[in-house]
Amino acid sequence: MVSGSGRSGAVNDGGKGAEPAARSKRADARRNEETLLDAAASVFVSSGVEAPVRDIAAKAGVGVGTIYRHFPTRADLIIAVYRHQVEACAEAGPALLESSETPYAALTRWIDLFVDFLVTKHGLAAVLQSDNSGFDTLHSYFIDRLQPVGTQLLEAAAAAGEIRPGLEAYELMRGVGNLCIGADHDPRYDARRLVALLIAGLRQPR
Repeated sequence: MVSGSGRSGAVNDGGKGAEPAARSKRADARRNEETLLDAAASVFVSSGVEAPVRDIAAKAGVGVGTIYRHFPTRADLIIAVYRHQVEACAEAGPALLESSETPYAALTRWIDLFVDFLVTKHGLAAVLQSDNSGFDTLHSYFIDRLQPVGTQLLEAAAAAGEIRPGLEAYELMRGVGNLCIGADHDPRYDARRLVALLIAGLRQPR
């Protein structure tokens, strides 16, 4: 009985220790993947989505095999980077509402991030129009994830009396998107300045 209790105790202790270890391993894996995605996004901005995988691996400080272990194909990597950037933009909205001095300031800063995302895709839009079935749902994901954040920011700014009420997030996002078309190919065109004028035009007349 004593030896049986000992074995049982050992198993229980191991179970208790295994759960935090598993959580820690999962957290490490998430951090490692985020490091890879941040590196890939940075390389995509500077060199386009067809950049060599070895450049991404060098940026992340890992071997090429590590990239392929996480993302077996370039399409997998592009989709993951896209979703990673959308998530970062989505999560920034509520955080900016909490940290900014006014809802309008939060909206302005969030739109800046949204423009950064649109302008620095460097070829991603063309890739997303390809026949790869993995890309089909990304546009819907983009809208479904970011439109509620835009709505939250617009409603907060309207409730504070800073902008005109009744503005639709989808319309604003489409308008900003249209102003960003071609901005990464024409050095004479400053999309950010035009977007800033658009957002300034949302202000409630005083």
